[in-house]
Amino acid sequence: MKKNTMKKIAACACLISAAAIFGTASAHVVLEYQVAPAGASYKATFKVGHGCGASPTRQVVVDIPEGFKGARPQPKPGWALEVQRSKLATPYTSHGRSVTEDTTRITWTAKTPEDALPSAHYDEFVLVGQTPDQAGPLYWPVRQVCAEGRNDWTEVPKPGQKLHDLKSPAALLEVLPQAGGAAHQH
Repeated sequence: MKKNTMKKIAACACLISAAAIFGTASAHVVLEYQVAPAGASYKATFKVGHGCGASPTRQVVVDIPEGFKGARPQPKPGWALEVQRSKLATPYTSHGRSVTEDTTRITWTAKTPEDALPSAHYDEFVLVGQTPDQAGPLYWPVRQVCAEGRNDWTEVPKPGQKLHDLKSPAALLEVLPQAGGAAHQH
């Protein structure tokens, strides 16, 4: 990728991150890096900054958006992992093999009440994979289940509606066009 393109991506990421910190999105589950090039490896870091009122978070469920390939979660000590896979309508090729099913949901669940994330604390839930080949917004529905209550960060803006107008917006990743040639395919 060209140096100028990387600088633009980094500048855009800083602006979006600042907006998330200082805007209404800071109370929601958001992605640490909210821009990425199309067809590239991407580390999705979901920032969880509070529980449900005073209740601790005991489970985080991330639905993998269509087009995001090969999602693999990062384990967390004290949390059990569940990876749900489904058949793909359109298979893709990765490292010379045809991929006919892929990850569609990842769930982290605290193993004990002591492992749950206290409402006054912050943590991150991480997965890696490959962004879609096409540029555009990619929405990640996230369900945050607490000992008492839940927050469903699953709303997607309708045409003409802005993300910050939503009460419980899904995490947003802006996928940017590929710069100067094809990306490495996984």
